[in-house]
Amino acid sequence: MDPKKILIVAGEPSGDLHASNLVKDLKRLNPHLKFFGLGGSLSKKAGVDIIFDISGLALIGAVEVLKNIFVVKRAYNAVISKVDSLKPDFAILVDYPGFNLRLAMELKKRSIPVIYYISPQVWAWGRDRIDIIRKAVKKILVFFKFEEELYKKYDINVEFVGHPVLDIVKLSLTKEDVLKKYNLSGEKITISLLPGSRAIEVKRLLPVMVFAGKIINEKLNKTQFIIVKHSDLSINLYERIIENSGLEIRLAEDDAYNVLSASDFAIVASGTATLESAAIGTPLVIIYKVNLLTFILYKLVSNIQFLGLINIIAQKEVAPELLQSNATPEKIANKAIEILSDENKILSMRRELKSVRDSLGSSGASLRAARSILNILEGIDK
Repeated sequence: MDPKKILIVAGEPSGDLHASNLVKDLKRLNPHLKFFGLGGSLSKKAGVDIIFDISGLALIGAVEVLKNIFVVKRAYNAVISKVDSLKPDFAILVDYPGFNLRLAMELKKRSIPVIYYISPQVWAWGRDRIDIIRKAVKKILVFFKFEEELYKKYDINVEFVGHPVLDIVKLSLTKEDVLKKYNLSGEKITISLLPGSRAIEVKRLLPVMVFAGKIINEKLNKTQFIIVKHSDLSINLYERIIENSGLEIRLAEDDAYNVLSASDFAIVASGTATLESAAIGTPLVIIYKVNLLTFILYKLVSNIQFLGLINIIAQKEVAPELLQSNATPEKIANKAIEILSDENKILSMRRELKSVRDSLGSSGASLRAARSILNILEGIDK
């Protein structure tokens, strides 16, 4: 019997991370599976035959997508062409809804079963996407319990597997080891800066973070800063931003969990990193900026109060959000100083972050997802 061929599509860095771990678990359970599709360096390392690298696809919002529409179209056509030539037995689509939901409809026409891994944020915007999921997706595996409850209301085959952040966030160093590794002082307040995994995020958010750091340092005068660098991005991108800052800032490559654990506070771009902060328990402020038109479109269609995942899960503001015009160095610095200067606020936020962490389920999410997928492949789950 020929090995099963599986298409897997992840269009941005966090999706690439979760896709790569899912592939590893699937291969552990069935070493004969063959994977091809869209992804980045992590998926490639996990054994996926990459037909289109995602580096040009990690776009934010409608405006950025429109500016890069030809790259997106080229990637989409490459996937369809490969699907038609290889005729996969199955498809796993990871987040990236603007691309993947359209692809799901095409796969449906070709009678290729689709599993969706990581739900589109239909609870925030795009409820019309639920109809596409019902029509084109055999099963959706979700990270949050409230997502499972939502999809069940629409009679969609859904399973809550928990959040893989609980497996991904692992610490290999003590706080003392981290401080020593990056030549940081144990006598100062350590503040980590996490500007995101996309180049456009770093360009837009890191200068604001650095300027906020200068204000914090001037007012507290006992702080030190460390930036978490993404391995797929050039170090020159970061160095150009910090070279004339007047601050002594360390750079740590792909060491977010150890750095967060050793930090007293973090300034974090909205996204998966906020959940990683919650899993570790590091107090934080969430910031974000996008193209103005993208933000206006988001506000018009969004039906939720918060952007940060921590706050969405808690259904209240656990971590302050400073978005768009509010994401100024002065406001970020003032909020950070307000929290750092109040031990009760620090302790309260740590308790709330633990509650968020506890709501993410138990460890082993990726393995549970892999078993669910194999049950469908083997005909156990119809």
